[in-house]
Amino acid sequence: MIEDLAELTTLSQTLLSQAFIVFLRIGAMASLLPAFGEHSVPMRVKLGLALAFTAIVLPAVPSPPSVLTATPGTLGLVFAEALTGLFLGLMLRLFVLALQIAGSIAAQSTSLSQLFGGAGTDPLPAMGHVLVIGGLALATIMGLHVQFARFMIYSYELVPLGQVIPADMLTQAGIAEISRAFALGFTLAAPFVIASLIYNVTLGVINKAMPQLMVAFVGAPAITAGGLILLTLAAPVMLSLWVEALGLFLIDPFRGP
Repeated sequence: MIEDLAELTTLSQTLLSQAFIVFLRIGAMASLLPAFGEHSVPMRVKLGLALAFTAIVLPAVPSPPSVLTATPGTLGLVFAEALTGLFLGLMLRLFVLALQIAGSIAAQSTSLSQLFGGAGTDPLPAMGHVLVIGGLALATIMGLHVQFARFMIYSYELVPLGQVIPADMLTQAGIAEISRAFALGFTLAAPFVIASLIYNVTLGVINKAMPQLMVAFVGAPAITAGGLILLTLAAPVMLSLWVEALGLFLIDPFRGP
């Protein structure tokens, strides 16, 4: 009986030690994930999600160390895994930044940037909140948690367990993904920029033809209504393109321009 308990204790200690090593990367990544790592999600819920993802990923990790000791090698392992998780989580967080950029550009182009601009955790205009919440909801409905779990398992092929992210990958992939996030945000907001350009050119022509007409009083309601109508028509396409871009990254991260 005592021998069985001792063996069970040894097995539990080994399993907990291995789970802790996996949790270092998964927990850091989960804290920054879109939808699951938002500021509005309570910290206890984030911790529960991180533990759940750890339980899913642990059986697929190739032989994590079973014993942790206070040695420089162990400290390096802890640092490397936490750094890898933070880096991959930040790359995924950039997709939320792309939606925020698109919402800010769209709101600024249609003179709606001050409409409920301070509502919510992030200082975004109303269009930005609509796009972010809509995009995250759509991605979650389409099985975002399954894609995240697959990406976490695949991350051990990108960066093997215990290895520090190579400097060239850290710089090149980081710069490429940041550039892609800004490009994606501007691409999603392109209809609003084009509509704003046409509106301002038309307003200028009308003002030149009829200087006595107060075009501001006529144009302000028009651009507000036009922006809301354009958001209603373009939001499904914008969110579909965003979800597709996120899915492509999860399937093949750092694929290059």
